[in-house]
Amino acid sequence: MIVESPVKLSKLAVAALIWGCAMIAPTQAEDNSKPLRIVSFGTSLTNQGGWQVPLQTSLASCLNRQVEVLKVAQSGGTSDWAVSHVDDVVRLAPDIVLIEFYANDAAINRLMTRDRSRTNIALIFDRFKKELPETRVIMTRMNPVYGMRGSMRPLLEWYIDMQRNEALARGYEYVDYYPGWSKMTKNELESAIPDGLHPRPEAAARIVTSIMTPYLCKGNG
Repeated sequence: MIVESPVKLSKLAVAALIWGCAMIAPTQAEDNSKPLRIVSFGTSLTNQGGWQVPLQTSLASCLNRQVEVLKVAQSGGTSDWAVSHVDDVVRLAPDIVLIEFYANDAAINRLMTRDRSRTNIALIFDRFKKELPETRVIMTRMNPVYGMRGSMRPLLEWYIDMQRNEALARGYEYVDYYPGWSKMTKNELESAIPDGLHPRPEAAARIVTSIMTPYLCKGNG
């Protein structure tokens, strides 16, 4: 068996190595000092959700860095509205985009055909792919919809599946909050989502943070 002796560095090589590390360190520190910017892009489930600040706090603690969770959202907004506001998201130069627009597209009173919804969502994802190539885009499935609000959305699952498939086809991600809601009893769910569509902010915050925080922290944001 041949055992090789350790390589001895000359004084010049050691000096060069120390200088190189000194040059790298400031760049790394500068990168770590930048807040992780997340933009939530969606409907009233985003605009009135009340989960952005709790998610920001939870992620900052988990990642041990600054985090800001912003929103570009419109109550009652459909994917038509989303197409016209992609530039607002792009201007914010996010590290991560959380997107949801299926619930209003699926509402029969919005007259949003499945073809138009698919075209809109594909356009949005393609714009992100072109203009935010380094950004993580995560399509999210929000809370359950039931009662009259559910009856108004007979094809809700089709819209959810379509948007998820469009996202995955482009290498984007998908996070489903339903498992968190499914742990509730019928009475708890009705209390948490009294109108059948819009969760109470504290309930939405609890579910979103419990699922999204470990998901993003696992990959270090």
